[in-house]
Amino acid sequence: MTSPNGAPVRVGLFGLLGSGNLGNDGSLEAVLGYLRAEHPEAVVDALCGGPEVVAARYGIRATRLHWYRGEYRTASGAGAVAAKAAGKLADAVRTAVWVRRHDVVIVPGMGVLEATLPLRPWGFPYSLFLLCAAGRLFGTPVALAGVGAAAIGSRPTRALVRWSARLAAYRSYRDTLSRDAIRAMGVDTAHDEVYPDLAFALPAPPASAPSGRPGRVCVGVMDFHGGDDDRARAGEIHRRYLDETTRFVRALAEQGRPVRLLTGDECDAPVAAAILDAVDSPLVTAAGAASLTDLMKEVAAADSVVATRYHNLVCALKAGTPTLAVSYAAKSDALMARMGLGAYCHPAREVDAERLLEQFRELERRSAELRRTLTERNLLAARRLEHQFTALTAALFPAADHAHALREAS
Repeated sequence: MTSPNGAPVRVGLFGLLGSGNLGNDGSLEAVLGYLRAEHPEAVVDALCGGPEVVAARYGIRATRLHWYRGEYRTASGAGAVAAKAAGKLADAVRTAVWVRRHDVVIVPGMGVLEATLPLRPWGFPYSLFLLCAAGRLFGTPVALAGVGAAAIGSRPTRALVRWSARLAAYRSYRDTLSRDAIRAMGVDTAHDEVYPDLAFALPAPPASAPSGRPGRVCVGVMDFHGGDDDRARAGEIHRRYLDETTRFVRALAEQGRPVRLLTGDECDAPVAAAILDAVDSPLVTAAGAASLTDLMKEVAAADSVVATRYHNLVCALKAGTPTLAVSYAAKSDALMARMGLGAYCHPAREVDAERLLEQFRELERRSAELRRTLTERNLLAARRLEHQFTALTAALFPAADHAHALREAS
């Protein structure tokens, strides 16, 4: 698609992309697939956390999100504090300049309107607010496409999230809970739609044929310390999660089941390593997945999946593999319910290996039935995502023409 003067429409993609989180990058990949299929003439670039990774992997120009490279390290001295403060001012200017160069900006999925994991208001919530405010200031429509949201306890974080949502030109959500959470913050969501997570738009590998005997189990682990409101007991939560997950994996290995450990973020690797060391069995190995596509190949070859990270669950469900969620947030419960597996959730803050084994055995007993259910639900998800991308085009690309005309006039 081109602007009124014949120039290609300039589309910016924004978020913590290329930063080691496979779910975020999977959402980016889904939106890039849509743009390349429906708007092949568009010139696409990104303002993101890992520009080198995004540029190398996806073939688009990318700019670093933060001027200060120590943004996500705790400032421990006067110099670091001053540098971080200067970075915040620099980022306001850099973000505004970047937004002004674009006709459309898309935030592709991700939990950008939630704080279900530890989060400081001056981190990504501030960055998102700068983006949406600049979009409104310069007439560049900003779309929050298929994003996640949740109730937020911190007043400063909640205020930044609320204003970001209000200033966005387009909003859609990956579940009803997210839309309800934004409505509860005082944002008018009357015209906002709910669609499946964007990662359901990625192609799924063929599922492995059942062998008739117990096969591999994929166990997705996470560097889990609770949420933003659990900071006081983060250590206790993590120890229980790690200890009980290790007990579960050991029990599977003792039963002769091959276990494949999965991660979804670079920070999860030490958890997988700790379980490998503790169990010390040739039946337990760890995958080195670098993308959601890699993860889907792993889970498609498994009999069953037990996972914590949200996009580990998405991959397993998309691949049609019976899945048990070790759930750390309501979004996981909602996802499982929507895919017909609502009975197979286990609390991540209170993991109990014995109870987890009981649920796992029940999951495997109903495996054939659940695979049929997932086939049906995935067809529905695919149709809904077609509507999502059609709606995104209708909302953004006529607006892109208008934004380009305004910029030319100024």
